Amino acid sequence: MPDPVRVVVADDHPVILFGAEHALLKFPGIQVVARARQSTELIKVLQTVPCDVLVTDLAMPGGQYGDGLPLIGYLRRNFPELPIVVLTMLENAALLKRLSELGVTSVVNKSDDLSHIGLAVQHVARNLGYMSPSVKASLDTLRMNAGGKSDEVILSRRELEVVRLFVSGMTIKEISEQLSRSIKTISTQKNTAMRKLGLDRDSELFQYAQSNGLLNLSSNSAGDQGEPH
Repeated sequence: MPDPVRVVVADDHPVILFGAEHALLKFPGIQVVARARQSTELIKVLQTVPCDVLVTDLAMPGGQYGDGLPLIGYLRRNFPELPIVVLTMLENAALLKRLSELGVTSVVNKSDDLSHIGLAVQHVARNLGYMSPSVKASLDTLRMNAGGKSDEVILSRRELEVVRLFVSGMTIKEISEQLSRSIKTISTQKNTAMRKLGLDRDSELFQYAQSNGLLNLSSNSAGDQGEPH
């Protein structure tokens, strides 16, 4: 009988952590060997507990190694052989592309049945990719909308600047005052950025910014290039 696949599960929500572990227990060839609630715990676990696959939430604030894409990047650099299954509520094109570039081949949306976590673990343990149904649907929609093109979503410097300030807690009016642009211009740049990223709600924009490390940028990082307003 083959050895079980040893899995570490990381999520900052106890309900999701319990649900994921419970779902994995239904797969006889999978064994949950440890859990973590944020990146500090996770890295400590990975340094001390033998593990074959990591299942981790994407948005998991509070740890010293961050979360979102910066954490995934850290994991890929320091545990390059460890297959990762990412759990997320986000499905936007830019995020999925960045995860793929970082070597993540398996993404499970939390809105899908949690049994897909076990299926994803089985796949990545055999060096195969796996996308849960709603993630797959998003990718299919993206491909249709792109007409077969796979151009990277690129925000202009001004759009990125507006997004960064907005997710930092500033209102459209405050941003317009700080950047000396009209409220209408700021609102248009924010809406254009959201449309490019495939986001519909402000809450999704906050999640995207957190996942992409935009919340950690210094206040002058996007506006120091001397472009006239």
